[in-house]
Order: sequence, then structure tokens, then C-alpha cells
Amino acid sequence: MIKDDLKKILVSEEQIANRCKELGRQLDHDYADKHNVLFVGILKGSVPFMAELIKRVSIDIEIDFMAVSSYSGTESLGDIKIIKDLEQSIQGRDLILVEDIVDTGVTINSLKTLLYNKGANDVKVVTLLDKPSRRQVDIKADYIGFEVENEFVVGFGLDYNQRYRNLPYVGVLKEELY
Repeated sequence: MIKDDLKKILVSEEQIANRCKELGRQLDHDYADKHNVLFVGILKGSVPFMAELIKRVSIDIEIDFMAVSSYSGTESLGDIKIIKDLEQSIQGRDLILVEDIVDTGVTINSLKTLLYNKGANDVKVVTLLDKPSRRQVDIKADYIGFEVENEFVVGFGLDYNQRYRNLPYVGVLKEELY
């Protein structure tokens, strides 16, 4: 069983569901006067979180997805490669980027800049997990599910070599496995 690969469960299924309800209420409040808000899931890790979260909002929304990767290296740090782009125009729209985790902040910072350059009116970030101890750029998520320490986390969309995404909770992977 893949759950045996975990050192501990960090955030339970129940905690995630409860926090998504709270985030949904906050988003409903903050976007009550907005129309046609676009939730943009960042593939692949955001899928379980986004599915749970959008069930908890009652505002008028649309959803779309992007897949991106960051280049590493000193020359190109912060550059992102778009693997799958949005299927619709974002000109003048309010966007909520849905992430599984914000750690270094490099990718999400570059993505926000790109989306503003494409004409977005506003771009906010909601993340299941925030790992501020790893931040390399000065960026903060606007809505945070849980702040976590610098541990290797998997589950609820987060993976290690494409495994563990299907766990219904977030756990810490045993060190000997990575």
C-alpha cells in the first residue's frame, strides 16, 4: 500500500474538506460583486484541490487549466515553459490561480506576470499548501490552505515521480524513498 511509504499524515482528508469550505466562503465574499471569474488550475497537482474547492464556491465561475514548467539555471531562472495554455481569452478577466503548493514562488511569480501581460484584470493565488521557508522570490499566495514546514509532502495531488497523487490526504514521504 502506498500509504505505508509515509512517515506521517500531515493534513487529513477531513481537514482539507473543512479548509476548502472556509476558503470557498472567503472567495464568495471577496468575489461577490465580480462576474465570470476564471479559476485556473495548474496541472497536474492542483486537480484534487481544485475539484474540492470549486464545490465550495457559489459565485459565477468558469474553469480552465494550464501546464507549465520552470527552467532551472542562473541565466533563465523564472522563465516558464507553457506546456498547455488556456483555451480562452483572459482579457479583462479576474483570475484565481489554483496551486497544490507554493514553495520557491518562482513559477507562480512568472505565471502571474505572464497572465497580466496577456490582459488579465486581476490574478490571485489560492494554494492548498504554502512552504514559505523555501521562498526564492517575494511572493505570497492570497489564499492559503495550510502552511507547512520544509518536508517532502505527497498526496492530494502532490507527487513524487508521478506517484501518490491519489492519496486523499497530505503526508510526508519517508526519506529513504527519495
